[in-house]
Amino acid sequence: MKISNFYFFLNEKHIDLLYSMISYHYSMVQDILDSKEKSKKSNYKPLIQCLSDCDLGSELIVLNVNTGKKSKKRLAHLGIIPGEKIIMKNSAPFSGPIEITVKGSSLVIGRGLASKIIVNCGEFCNS
Repeated sequence: MKISNFYFFLNEKHIDLLYSMISYHYSMVQDILDSKEKSKKSNYKPLIQCLSDCDLGSELIVLNVNTGKKSKKRLAHLGIIPGEKIIMKNSAPFSGPIEITVKGSSLVIGRGLASKIIVNCGEFCNS
């Protein structure tokens, strides 16, 4: 048996299998690309996000505070603890501080600290 006959036998026998595998993988890649395009076009934000990423006027529930021991203690004294409801009131331009309302008190915290506070936006966040 010559080598060229072996390649012809291999190609002839498996050409249908190779074609079906390639078309299957191509369709999977197309589906992934289509889903990424749809998610980019969507106006909805995730339900769980950082406090600094939320819209003004939205009512939020604190889920977690990802800071050090001292910062966590300071925020707890201010009333920002998991399960607490807060309202995003105002946001200063150029990465400035954020004003929130906790238990009726208005607080201003830095954007760096606010980015470490994980909140739930309720049913959905729409930008």
